[in-house]
Amino acid sequence: MLTFNHVVFNYSNQPVFSDLNLHVTQGEFVFIIGKSGVGKTSFIKMIYMDLIPNSGYVQVGDYTSDSIREKDLPILRRKIGIVFQDYQLLNDRTVYENLSFVLEVVNTPRKLIKRKVLHALSDVGLAHKQNNYPDTLSGGEKQRVAIARAIINEPFLVLADEPTGNLDPETSEEIIEILKKINQRGTTVILATHNYELIRKVNAKIIKIENGKAVKVVVRKKDEN
Repeated sequence: MLTFNHVVFNYSNQPVFSDLNLHVTQGEFVFIIGKSGVGKTSFIKMIYMDLIPNSGYVQVGDYTSDSIREKDLPILRRKIGIVFQDYQLLNDRTVYENLSFVLEVVNTPRKLIKRKVLHALSDVGLAHKQNNYPDTLSGGEKQRVAIARAIINEPFLVLADEPTGNLDPETSEEIIEILKKINQRGTTVILATHNYELIRKVNAKIIKIENGKAVKVVVRKKDEN
């Protein structure tokens, strides 16, 4: 489903990845961890091909970074849901309108839009907030809206870049539970974080980025002796 093959990437001659190799299969929950500045956000951007390796390649489904055509990028990105740390909601639109906009740009029929928006909001427990504007929501509620927006097109992959970075521990756990539920339906979830407490709450693959490479690590969960 996802492969990084001998990926090398530099920012203005500053090395980020020197030989990054990893494979993620459909349905996995994967944590990407590492110190600040190791390239977690660059890693996420390479998956939806906002960044392209200097050498090596990234394969996502049927698309590879060294051969994808520009006209196919929107097709790929519609199959991927993205959750950002800072929510990136449209403040001049209601919760409903923030989600419906995603569907309108791909010419989804109006009747289907309503059904899909309400279904996505129900998934994150916010159907009752559909007419609210983002500035009336708590940080946790904004992130739930962002998750609903990410899953509204029923993607095969959800990417979450520090989705709990602005949230308190209790709200962070709620967000993780929602992502776990999405994963249990068969959607692959890749979550980049520096919060090591979170990784003890999910039975997941853990990949550490270090010195430009990927190392699979195992962290024992809290409830294990």
